[in-house]
Amino acid sequence: MTSDARSRPVVIAGGGIAGLTAALAFARLGFPIRVFEQARQFEPFGAGLQLSPNATHILDRLGVLALLRPKAAQPDAVLLRDAATLKVLARIPLGEMAERRWKAPYLSVHRADLHAALAEKAAQSPTIGIVTGARASGEIASRGGLLAATFARDGRLEAEDARLLVGADGVWSELRTTLFPDRQRRFSGSLAWRATVATDSPAGQAFCAITSPDCVTTFLDPHFHLVAYPVRGGTTFNLVAFTRGPTAADGRSSAADIAVLTHAMHRAPPVLADVVKQAGTWTTWPLNTVDPNGPWIRADGIALIGDAAHAMTPFAAQGAAMAIEDAATLAQSVARTPDSLAGALAAWERDRKARVAKVARRGTLNKLAWNAAGPLALGRNLLLRLRSGDSLAADLDWLYGWRLPD
Repeated sequence: MTSDARSRPVVIAGGGIAGLTAALAFARLGFPIRVFEQARQFEPFGAGLQLSPNATHILDRLGVLALLRPKAAQPDAVLLRDAATLKVLARIPLGEMAERRWKAPYLSVHRADLHAALAEKAAQSPTIGIVTGARASGEIASRGGLLAATFARDGRLEAEDARLLVGADGVWSELRTTLFPDRQRRFSGSLAWRATVATDSPAGQAFCAITSPDCVTTFLDPHFHLVAYPVRGGTTFNLVAFTRGPTAADGRSSAADIAVLTHAMHRAPPVLADVVKQAGTWTTWPLNTVDPNGPWIRADGIALIGDAAHAMTPFAAQGAAMAIEDAATLAQSVARTPDSLAGALAAWERDRKARVAKVARRGTLNKLAWNAAGPLALGRNLLLRLRSGDSLAADLDWLYGWRLPD
């Protein structure tokens, strides 16, 4: 890498979870950073997230975990329940066990709280500059190993020199669309229905009456599944249900007519249906994916991370965790081989693709199991009865026990 390239910042398109984690990870290793975010200001958004130990240990290294933890919840277990009978089919211990087994906590958080903690930590760094109201245009000039990325801001285009351009602009990525036009998002066929309710609200109390409020509970049914867990220190429950969606439902989030969801829940007992009805406003999110098998990098110094590279369905609860892993491993790879950026990016892409593909397969298996019907559901239930919580946890060692290399 030339001395001119070394003096240029790492430029990050997108100031969400992936982008801010990347900024902190690169800054920690001595790189100057410029983050360009299309929103004019950071505002609370989104709903709940599960952060498994493979992600929280990275947040701890970056100094974010201490800021986040007071606003997070630490679930005691994952419970799998039959949605029709409410019977517990399996219990996977978390809480202190998770921290001992996987050397970091398993947390459930509100997305806005995670983002706020990342932004607070980034604001403390003198080497991170954040520019809001700036959208990546996808126009990239590359000459002699040097990059210039163009951003639209206040009605004009501005070029930003970069040693590396990181695309962290999500499933709707402008950079991916422009640089890799064959890699477009696709509607998965599933809808996510999201709502948050206060613990002391009628819906919150109804939920507490049917399951343990300090756990992640997944209600299983052939036509839907519903995941619920505490956030914001246990003062709020995040509810997210999944159903099939029409082919045309590939847009962004919108207010939802819960008649579609309640119809899918026709086998559920009234006590569970009442939670959904009392929750108030629900928002639907068509689940879009991006095939991870296409290119994530360009040898001249461009890398996509998180949903921009490989948006996946949330059935392994690993979307945020994979973005956090991407960001930290990319920074580490570039720092270790500063004189061969192309080689560093190629090695990073190879390693990350293998892990992301394995996580995606786990998500596919989970969905198959959660929506099983007939003999398949009977077989699932029998298998779960034969497995202890420790053995089910052991199945997740490869995922939750992963660590950023030293």
